Amino acid sequence: MPNYVVPAPAQAFLPIKGSDALFPIRRIFCVGRNYAEHAIEMGSDPTREPPFYFTKPADSVVINDADMPYPTVTKSLHHEMELVVAIGVGGKSIAVADALKHVWGYCAGLDMTRRDIQNEAKKTGRPWDMGKGFDQSAPMGLLVPAAGVNPGKGLIELKVNGKVTQTSDLSKLIWSVPEVIANLSELVELAPGDLIMTGTPEGVAAVVRGDVLEGVVEGVGTVRTKIV
Repeated sequence: MPNYVVPAPAQAFLPIKGSDALFPIRRIFCVGRNYAEHAIEMGSDPTREPPFYFTKPADSVVINDADMPYPTVTKSLHHEMELVVAIGVGGKSIAVADALKHVWGYCAGLDMTRRDIQNEAKKTGRPWDMGKGFDQSAPMGLLVPAAGVNPGKGLIELKVNGKVTQTSDLSKLIWSVPEVIANLSELVELAPGDLIMTGTPEGVAAVVRGDVLEGVVEGVGTVRTKIV
């Protein structure tokens, strides 16, 4: 056994639907503004912007419908409902035609955002890390194997306290799942255990303590958390 000088961090993971096996999380990459309507509501032009990425720590994932604590140093916590892709086979410079062969499975997820901190970072040209990559900022549902899942179409929707706030279709992704995988693999070598959050549709909004968030991706599954 290695002789670490401090305790080694626990392995972050996602539970798998219908199985006792676990999916180990290596890294979490997130695609920014990948639905046209959301790009517009955030003040961008979706017709000319190539994909760009930010990251979250692996241990920011919240699983098993657990509560999410309202984070510190913000007065504007926003929800962003997303399809999450789990990479099972690594690779670099992956062709679009081969990209789905690298996917182990999918789940529903929430990219929770300290919007005020993110907006201030945008104004000053600073990184988004503290607006996006804070503790417990990524609630996720059960992972399902890729077989039988079509990531190119299907309802994606979020309800807050039973009221629909975000609703769209995966077919409205500006950059499809295969295109995102191929593009990201040009920037970094993807590895088993990597997760890709593929972007959120329009309708992002603030939540407060006590709100219950319930999301669904058709053919994939659900995600649920309560802000406490």
